[in-house]
Amino acid sequence: MKISKLLIITLFLFFGIIAKSQIIFNGGVMGGLVGSQVAGDSYAGYNKLGFSAGVFANVELSNNTFLQMELSFIQKGSRFIPQPKKGLYDEYIMRLNYIELPVLYQFRFLDIFKAEFGFAGNFLLSHFEEKNHLKVADNLFREMNLNFIAGLYYSIDEKFTINFRTNNSITGIRKNNQGVPRFGSYGQYNDALVLSIYYRINE
Repeated sequence: MKISKLLIITLFLFFGIIAKSQIIFNGGVMGGLVGSQVAGDSYAGYNKLGFSAGVFANVELSNNTFLQMELSFIQKGSRFIPQPKKGLYDEYIMRLNYIELPVLYQFRFLDIFKAEFGFAGNFLLSHFEEKNHLKVADNLFREMNLNFIAGLYYSIDEKFTINFRTNNSITGIRKNNQGVPRFGSYGQYNDALVLSIYYRINE
């Protein structure tokens, strides 16, 4: 219920800005690949492959600045494959499926590039964790966490744009976990690199 209310409030705020403005509105769909890791799980590397897909809408605040909102499904988590030659025998997988709701400020430069930064709420849909073929119980993942996003766009043409972004947790993804320190508190945190293609639907 809390998640539904937050989504509804955010959507009303965003489209309220659009309704009160006389600026250009664009929208479309996007999808891409996600490489992720979990800071604080002792397994380094963006080894967990996933995907993301969703819709986006933005408003043009000026000739070169934009406010964009997205609603997407995104897969995050962690993976470790045994490396016997290095004496590492653990096999580990963590799968986390989220609904993600970013709000981003973007600015265009050199006509074909846009930089972005902003924040995103991640709302947990499902999770799975397994170590050495044994399912991990009582993993206590939080239903919601806050993320920081920074990225860069390259415009192929008027319809297609390529985006590369880093997507990192500000708040922890798991309860009661010592993990590593970030912003003054300890825990485990999602870190993801996302490569996507955006398609603008409206003319």
